[in-house]
Amino acid sequence: MSQQPLNPNAPFDRKLLRQRRKRAAPAFDQHDFLLREVGARVLERIVEERRVFPLSLDIGCHRGEFAQLLAQNPDHGVGRLVQCDLSPAMLAGAMGMRVAADEEALPFRTGAFDLVLSILSLHLVNDLPGCLVQIRRSLRPGGLFIGALFGGETLRELHQSLAQAEMQCEGGLSPRIAPFTDIKDAGALLQRAGFERPVADVDTINVSYADPLSLMRELRGMGESNILHQRRRQFLRRETLAMAMDHYRRNFSDDAGRVMAAFQVIYLTGWAPGAPA
Repeated sequence: MSQQPLNPNAPFDRKLLRQRRKRAAPAFDQHDFLLREVGARVLERIVEERRVFPLSLDIGCHRGEFAQLLAQNPDHGVGRLVQCDLSPAMLAGAMGMRVAADEEALPFRTGAFDLVLSILSLHLVNDLPGCLVQIRRSLRPGGLFIGALFGGETLRELHQSLAQAEMQCEGGLSPRIAPFTDIKDAGALLQRAGFERPVADVDTINVSYADPLSLMRELRGMGESNILHQRRRQFLRRETLAMAMDHYRRNFSDDAGRVMAAFQVIYLTGWAPGAPA
């Protein structure tokens, strides 16, 4: 598996991400509903193109959820699908053609694919512009890229509650909010990477949970817990956690008493220069 050398200035600990995905892999099918929902929305975009893509690549495929969606919806135009993921443990659950590969160091030749897609993975790369350049190079002339990644408003309720509790209980904040892409910058990133007809749009998926701890267990099950290099290494104090959970319940509950969590998803679409594939 191709790996990038450790960069001490990089925001994300990619080694830890691989470990977190390995830990999440055995029970991931109990926590993959967001991946499947966003995957279905990406599939709709592919179908709308009314084109055939003979060879496609799924970057950050997790356990092959998108391939399963294709099998359930045969009229999509996607031919052979190559799946890659940072975590071999995750990848072991996928069926079909699989390659263990880091999104930051794609091992594919120039012009290999007609379609490249990525679902809820690219928000955790340290160099998104560089990754987009690699994706564009891996596309044939006129090939299509569609990516979906979490935006900066994701889990704003949880971040606000934890920040409030840390300020009151501990007199300061620990790094928790990842430097996610802003929708205002997304189109420009595609253009800088060499894509034509770049489009960026956003939607928000609101999910309810029985309580804040259920949400936190969900994030762990998704392999989406904090991987910032500058993250706090110690567990939250019991007092801090209790105050954060109380703040969450009081400020972000619905009429039924369930807490709400917002997942902002940014969709990136761009075409490789040249004649259609």
